[in-house]
Amino acid sequence: MKEFLFVFRGDWNSLPEVSEEETKSRTKKWMDWVGGIAAQNKLVTKGNRLMHHGKIVKKNLVTDGPFIEMKEFIGGFSIVKANSYDEAVELANGCPVLLMGGEVEVREINAF
Repeated sequence: MKEFLFVFRGDWNSLPEVSEEETKSRTKKWMDWVGGIAAQNKLVTKGNRLMHHGKIVKKNLVTDGPFIEMKEFIGGFSIVKANSYDEAVELANGCPVLLMGGEVEVREINAF
C-alpha cells in the first residue's frame, strides 16, 4: 500500500461563528470520518490541526508566517494508506471540511 497526505485547506476567516452544539456536531463528523478510515486500517496519522501562526524559512532568512490575512490557508493534515490515488481520493471525498467549503489536497508520499 502507498501512503497519501491529506492537506485540509479552507477560507477559515469567512466561516460564521457557530454555537457550542454545532461545534460538537462538526467535531463528531470529523471523529466519525477519521474513525471510518481507522476501522479500515488505512489511517497512518489522525487528522492534526495546525496553529494559525508559524515561521517561513528561506536560505539565510526566517520570517513570520503564514499570515492570517491570507484568503486560504492550511488547517491541518492526515496521512492515510491506500492502493491508488483513486482510493485515496475516495477516502478524502468523505472529509467534513468539504461541508464547510474547504478542500482536501491529496498527495502521494514518495517513500524512498
